[in-house]
Amino acid sequence: MDATTIALAIAAAAGIGGWLWSERRRRASERELKRTMQLFEVSLDMNATIRKQDLLERIMETSARIMHAEASSVILVDPETGELYFELATGSKGDEVREIRLKQGEGIAGWVADNGKPVKIDDAALDERWSSKVASRVDYPTRSLLCVPIFSKGTVIGVLQVLNKRGGRAFTERDVKLLESIAAPTAVSLENAMLYDALEKSMKALKQTVAAKERMESELRIAQRIQMGFLPTKLSRQRTAAALWQEAGDRGAAAEAGVGGDARPEAADRFPAGVHALLRPAREVGGDFYDYFRIGESELFFALGDVSDKGIPAALFMAMTMTLLKGRMAEGMTPGRLLTVVNRELYKDDSTMFATIFCGVLDVATGTLTFSDGGHCTPYVLRRDGAVEPLAGRKNVPLGVMDDTAYADQETALAAGDRIVLYTDGITEAEDESGRQYGSGRLRELLVRLRGEPGAGLPETVVADVDAFAAGALQSDDIAVMVVELDIRKNPSSRPDFVV
Repeated sequence: MDATTIALAIAAAAGIGGWLWSERRRRASERELKRTMQLFEVSLDMNATIRKQDLLERIMETSARIMHAEASSVILVDPETGELYFELATGSKGDEVREIRLKQGEGIAGWVADNGKPVKIDDAALDERWSSKVASRVDYPTRSLLCVPIFSKGTVIGVLQVLNKRGGRAFTERDVKLLESIAAPTAVSLENAMLYDALEKSMKALKQTVAAKERMESELRIAQRIQMGFLPTKLSRQRTAAALWQEAGDRGAAAEAGVGGDARPEAADRFPAGVHALLRPAREVGGDFYDYFRIGESELFFALGDVSDKGIPAALFMAMTMTLLKGRMAEGMTPGRLLTVVNRELYKDDSTMFATIFCGVLDVATGTLTFSDGGHCTPYVLRRDGAVEPLAGRKNVPLGVMDDTAYADQETALAAGDRIVLYTDGITEAEDESGRQYGSGRLRELLVRLRGEPGAGLPETVVADVDAFAAGALQSDDIAVMVVELDIRKNPSSRPDFVV
C-alpha cells in the first residue's frame, strides 16, 4: 500500500472517528436535553398544586411515566415513630394499604429510609431485605424495583420507588440518577404540601373548637339562667320540689326572651321578716346556693350553702341539694332533722362532692331562731343596739361526707330589728393580686361600720368591698351573701329583694 492510500485510510478513519465522537456528543446532548425537559416537566407537575393528596398522585403518575415503570409509590416517614406509611394508595385495596405501617428499617423502603441511599434490584424476591407485606395485601407481583430517599434539609422524610420497568428490562444506573433527580424537587413540594396540610387541619380543628366553644357558652348561659331560676325572687310560701324545677325552667325561658322576674315581695303580704340575697358565680354556673320561704303562718325557713366543686358538676349537685331541701322540709321539722335526712339522700348518690350549709327556721312571732350548721362559715348577728356577734354554735360535717351523721339543732333569740348575715367562703377567701385573703376579720370590721345601714343594701355593699380589696384579681370562687332581718315593719323603707 502506497503512502497516498495510507494517508487516505488514515483520513477516512479520522473522519469516521470524528463523526462517531460527534454522534456520541449529539446523542448525549439529546439525552441531557431530554432529561432536563423531563425534570422541568416534573418541576411543573410538582408546583401545580399545594394540596398533599393531589401532589402525591402527581408524583406517582409522573415518576411511573418518566421511568417507564408499571407502578410508583411514595412512602412517608412518621417523624414521631420512624415508621413508614402510605399516605396515598389507589386501587381496590387502597384502604388496606393505607393501614400498613413498616417498622423502622423494615423492607427495602425501610432500609433506604434508614441509610439514605438508593437501591436498584433486578429481582426483588431474591433480596434479603424484601418484605412482601404490601405485595401480599394487593396481590401485585414485584420484579424489578428502584427506590431512592427523599431528603428535606438533610433528613429523610420518605422514599420514592418505581416498580417493574416496562418490557421486562432492568433499571439502570442512569435510571437511579434520574429518579434521584425527580426526588429532589419532590422533597421541596412535598414539604410545602405537608405544611399546608397541617395548616388546613389546624384551621379545621380551630373552627371546630370555636364552634364547640360557642355552643358550650350558649348552653352555659342557658344553664346559668335555669340555675338562677332555682333561687327565690321573693318571700313566698313554700313551693313543692316539682314546682321548683318548673319555675326554674320557666324563669330561664323568660330570661332568654329578655323578660325579668318581679323582685318585690308579694303584694299586701305583711309578714314581719325579710330576706335580701346576692349570688355571683365564679363561672357561668356554680355551686353556691340559697333558699328561703315561709312555713305556716309564723315561720321563715332559710338556708345558704356552698358545694365543694365548681362549674357544671357543682351546679348539678347544688340543684339536687336544693330539690331535697325543698322536698323534705315540712311544718314542724327542725333544721337539724332536715339536714340529717338530706345528707342520707346525698350520700346515696355516690358523689365525691359535698356541700357546707347553714340553715335555720325563724319563728317571727317569738323571735326564736332554730339553726343547724353543716360545716359552714360562721354567720354574724347584727343587733339593733349596734353589737356585731358571731353566731357561734356546734358545727357538723358538710352534707354528703358521712351517711350516718346526725345534725344538731341549736337555738338563739332575735329581737325586732336584729339581722343575720350569712355568706360563703368566696367572701372571706377572696384574694388580691398578691395572694392576701379578705378574711373574716375584715368582714366583721365592715359589718360594724354597716350596722346601721338598711338590710336591703348590705349584700351589695359587702361584695363591693370584696371587689375593692381584690382590685381586679380574678374571682376564683363563687360568692353568696344573705341577710335575714326580723320585723321589717319597723323600717318601712327597707323592702326585701333579690339580686344576682
